[in-house]
Amino acid sequence: MRWIDIPPVWLVGFAVLAWIQAQVLSLGLSLDGAVTDLLSGILIGGGIVLAVMAMVEFRRHKTTVIPHETPSVMVQTGIYKRSRNPIYLGDVLILAGLILRFDAVLSLVLIPIFVWVLERRFIIPEENRLRRTFRADFARYERKTRRWI
Repeated sequence: MRWIDIPPVWLVGFAVLAWIQAQVLSLGLSLDGAVTDLLSGILIGGGIVLAVMAMVEFRRHKTTVIPHETPSVMVQTGIYKRSRNPIYLGDVLILAGLILRFDAVLSLVLIPIFVWVLERRFIIPEENRLRRTFRADFARYERKTRRWI
């Protein structure tokens, strides 16, 4: 059951909801166009790049990327100098891009809900583990690096 409660599963779930909304309940609303297609591609691509950059940093420091585990090292290099949660930010960008790609206008409301789920289910517990494990180092990192961007 634990492998189901990971952010990519939540991302797929929210994306499926958006796709279903686009197929079943479009209500004639549409943002379809070349600019929307371009923007959706940029969001999806940007989200993937952010997530890959973050995972490379985890790999480089030989620590876990699994949200429910305690890392052996607090990563503060690379993309982690700019954001404490670049993988989650990438997930949000991917969801936003998919919603635009599906032309699921009503599903735009899912984006803040997804952010809320990520914060409550993953980010806050992770930060609490980091706070307990790395104490002063995490406090300094938290002061100098924002949670999202």
